[in-house]
Amino acid sequence: MHAIVSTATALSLALALSAPVSADQIPPTTTEPVLAEQAQAPLPLDELRNFAEVFERIRSAYVEEVDDKTLFGYAINGMLTALDPHSVYLQPDDFSELQETTSGKFGGLGMEVGQQDGMVMVVSPIDDTPAAKAGIKSGDLIVSLDGEAMVGVSLSDAIEKMRGEPGSPITLEIRRQNEPQLLKFDLIRDEIKVRSVRSELLSDQIGYLRITQFQEHTGAELVRILSQWQADHSVRGLILDLRNNPGGVLGAAVDVSDAFLDEGLIVYTKGRGNSSDMRFSASPATVAERLPLIVLINGGSASASEIVAGALQDHQRAVVVGTQSFGKGSVQTVLPLADNKAVKLTTARYFTPNGRSIQAKGIIPDILVEQSDVTPRARSRTFKESDLRGHLSNPQKGESTTNKDVASNTDEADEAAANADQLLKDFQLYEAHTLLRGMTILGARQ
Repeated sequence: MHAIVSTATALSLALALSAPVSADQIPPTTTEPVLAEQAQAPLPLDELRNFAEVFERIRSAYVEEVDDKTLFGYAINGMLTALDPHSVYLQPDDFSELQETTSGKFGGLGMEVGQQDGMVMVVSPIDDTPAAKAGIKSGDLIVSLDGEAMVGVSLSDAIEKMRGEPGSPITLEIRRQNEPQLLKFDLIRDEIKVRSVRSELLSDQIGYLRITQFQEHTGAELVRILSQWQADHSVRGLILDLRNNPGGVLGAAVDVSDAFLDEGLIVYTKGRGNSSDMRFSASPATVAERLPLIVLINGGSASASEIVAGALQDHQRAVVVGTQSFGKGSVQTVLPLADNKAVKLTTARYFTPNGRSIQAKGIIPDILVEQSDVTPRARSRTFKESDLRGHLSNPQKGESTTNKDVASNTDEADEAAANADQLLKDFQLYEAHTLLRGMTILGARQ
């Protein structure tokens, strides 16, 4: 028994005394800087004796022999996963994958996952990855992977199962809300290179910015695009699309918010220890503090996405459009251990500038817009005053606006058609574009 107590004590000391890792070196996937906590109190001997007794019973009576190292790993993992869905014991391979994910390059299927009631749940598929192309959606529950049931499987084990060499196949069975049968997906793993920021100029000088995941250089990339548009005087308003964005590095979320704010609090955290209490504020240097802005969110917008949307909403800097976000408002801290292992532990909660907790609630949009198809009706023949025989002429001379005036050359016509096609396929973006057009028109008149 003394050996068991000594091992548990050593584990506690390792958690308490491990040197913290810089957030720039290993940015946690759920957006948080790395902190080290101090031991709070002596370990309770009665509970340790109980643990030692259970441990010994398993060693001697379990139907199959399990080595001590594996049992201790199970004990640590169970202790963490029982706390909340985001606290995880990271083996060396898991720790390496954590670094790969936040650097924007890894091999797998391309989706952020979490746990809900013992099931592996898709938080958000990542754009242009096997998962997104196959039609996997936020909220899907993964029932099995290659025939192996995922019920009760730890999140780290499920992620390890999904990761693999590019080109290798994997079969997923999905339980989707309002679908009576399980959905089967045959996917081919790919090298996931997450492009953090995508930009496009829509019609009426509306700039479209989509952030797929918050990585180390997301803020700088966004500022570069905005600076170029500002220098060219090519935009009158902006749409920031954070839909199905699972989060990422905290510093990137602060940088993106700072691009639109010139003062005030962006986000703060509260935890048990002083080291868990942090505050992040905007700097005076702001690249797009005056442009009309709409932020798009949905149920797949989590963590860092909710920080940005909440900050811009609280400062009345943007109109938030879409559906209620995921509600992942807890802070995870990566504590490195010996042998390239680590613990990702929930240490605090996020709060918006106005003191709203994101946790289990999310961001509620200013304008609720559910996703649906845009289906324009065919135009019927109509008659106007100008079609009537003998109509009076207009006394004000001037050039009339025709379709050829709107798109005066082939390139402009093709671009307008592509924009129209994109908007017709995405109702939430269509509504945001329409609203922003109204805002820019009104602003210009004022």
